[in-house]
Amino acid sequence: MKKSEEVIQAKQQSACDSFHEMIEFIGKRWTGIIVYRLLDGPKRYHELLAEIQGISDRLLTERLRDLEAHGIVRKNVLDQAVRKVEYELTESGKELEDIIKAIMKWVKVNGCLSRIANS
Repeated sequence: MKKSEEVIQAKQQSACDSFHEMIEFIGKRWTGIIVYRLLDGPKRYHELLAEIQGISDRLLTERLRDLEAHGIVRKNVLDQAVRKVEYELTESGKELEDIIKAIMKWVKVNGCLSRIANS
């Protein structure tokens, strides 16, 4: 194999790995819906907790930390004295809008996956 072919293969493999990693990350339980809820703009922790039925305090905290660590969400401290913070999407996070909305559109048309699998 020529060197140029090896470079192309390496780049393709890297792109595949990155795609897979991102799909796995965004598909992690609750992560996608958190991003979806933040598309409307910054929200405080308890607003997210109220909007996302079924998520626990612990899991919301964990997912927000994951999203922050990956540069998708930014935590803004509004008032340190009373520990008032809000979460918002970074520019990278906002770039997920079309993807998240496309998935939501697909769900509205096709329903949930368990229903499709059982039909």
